[in-house]
Formats: sequence, structure tokens, C-alpha cells
Amino acid sequence: MEVETKRAFSALDESLRAKLARIIDANLNRLKEGLRVVEDIRRYGYDDSALSRRIKGLRHLAKLEVGELLEYRDSISDVLKKSVDSELNRTNLDDISTANLKRAQESARVLEECFKLFDISLSETFKHIRYELYDIEKLL
Repeated sequence: MEVETKRAFSALDESLRAKLARIIDANLNRLKEGLRVVEDIRRYGYDDSALSRRIKGLRHLAKLEVGELLEYRDSISDVLKKSVDSELNRTNLDDISTANLKRAQESARVLEECFKLFDISLSETFKHIRYELYDIEKLL
């Protein structure tokens, strides 16, 4: 995160900071992972360089230095880490793309909302990513 963002984040109440850190960390990971899956399917499965580049650009927009978030990560005791049946049900590359695009859209929305608490500029970045993903969904 930028210096100003780190400062604003550090100024938050410790309890809120810990909760936000876990939420932001999980959703940044989810967003980047979902984008990577769709990017690779478009790149390697469909040889679609234009859409692959567009998705890669969004993934790079979502890159933040998250070192300070790692101390709050608790993947061991995540209460919902077990896959649900719908996550295991894929029949083709389009199913995988759709599921991961939806996952990325949802994560972008969570990040947009969380950053409203301390960095409006980053909130707007994730809103932009979300709307770009809506447009990409129409293309797919």
C-alpha cells in the first residue's frame, strides 16, 4: 500500500484494522487468482491475446504491497475454507471462466467497499476493475 494509505490504515482502531486486514487480504488474493484463471484460459485455451492483455492489466491494477496484511492472515482457521458442491461442479473451460469471473467481480466489490473506510482512491480503483469485469463478462 502507498505511504498515505498505510498511514490511514494504521490510524484505524486496532479491532477494525484486524478485521479489515483479513477481509482485504482474502479478497485481493481471490481477485488476483480469479483474474489469473480467466487470463490463462483466454491466453492458452483460446489464443485470445486482446482479452488476455486486458485481464492481465486489471490483475496488475489490483497489485498492492500487502506485507502488513499478512500478519492478520489466518487461513488455518478459516471457517469456510472447505469447498461447497457448486465449486466442484465444472464441465468445461467456459464454466471455469464464468465462475472465476464472478469470483473476481465479487471480490472487487468487497474491496471497493472496504477501502471506502480509509482510501477513496483505492475504492474507486476497485470499482473500475469491477465495471471492467462486467464488460468482459458480456464479451465471454
